[in-house]
Amino acid sequence: MIRTFAVTLAIGMALATPALAARGNETLKRYCSGDAATFCGDLDPGSRQMEACFRKHRRELSPGCRRAIDAYRTKGGR
Repeated sequence: MIRTFAVTLAIGMALATPALAARGNETLKRYCSGDAATFCGDLDPGSRQMEACFRKHRRELSPGCRRAIDAYRTKGGR
C-alpha cells in the first residue's frame, strides 16, 4: 500500500505543474494508481522514467486512467 501511494504520488509529481489544482492530482491518484503499480512499479517514484513508463504503456492503461491523464493535460498539465 505504501509503495502504491509512492508510485501514485510520483505520477502526480511527474505530470504536475505548479499552477494545477489539487483536484487534478486526486483524479490521477484515483484512476491511475493501479496502472502505476502494474506497469511502472519497479521504477523510482520521483524519476523521469516514471513519466516515460506511462507514455510507453499508454495503450495498455485502463480507460479511466487514460481519461484522467487527458483531462489533466487539458486543464494545464503536461
